[in-house]
Parts: sequence; C-alpha cells; structure tokens
Amino acid sequence: MKALLFLTLPILLAVPALAQAALPSYTLTLHNGELTPQTLHVKAGERFKIELHNTGNTPVEFESTSLRKEKVMGPGVSSFVVVHPLKPGEYDFFDEFHLPDARGTLVAE
Repeated sequence: MKALLFLTLPILLAVPALAQAALPSYTLTLHNGELTPQTLHVKAGERFKIELHNTGNTPVEFESTSLRKEKVMGPGVSSFVVVHPLKPGEYDFFDEFHLPDARGTLVAE
C-alpha cells in the first residue's frame, strides 16, 4: 500500500500544475491610453488568462464590468487576470484611467 501511495503521490501533485500550464493565454498591452489589440478573440466555454502589460509611463486600470475584473498597474508593470468560461458574445473592457478613448472588446466565439 505504501508503495502505491509513493508512486501515485507525485502524479496527483503534478495534475494541478499541468492544468494551470494548459490555461489558454491572451496578451493585452496598455500604453498611455492605447489598447493593443482593441479586440481579443477567445474561445467560448473555456477558462483563460489575459496577460496585461503596461508599457506606458502612466498608471493604468484594466477594467471590465461585464467580466467582473479590475486590475490597477503602475508604469512598466505586467500582471494577469483569469476569466471564467464565457458564453458566446461580446464583452467590453477599458482602461479607466484613460477614458473615453481606451476601450476594447473581448469576443467569445
């Protein structure tokens, strides 16, 4: 019995790490009021990560009321948000510190 536990324990410990590594990822760059890309296309029904990069020289606030996400970042900071599986449709996001111009759309297909 101990031998079986000894052999299966490393596999059980590796499963969460493998699941995290398989998380689809999309990149969004925020630069002094510009969002690149302005439209993110993601797969509907799939949990995913948005990697956020503030390449500008001012603070930014990635926000989406429809996704229920918010992240404030200083100049030069990178971070991420994990988004739950979405139904097909369009979801807005914006940089609240650079409104009204810094707006984008996430399309779940």
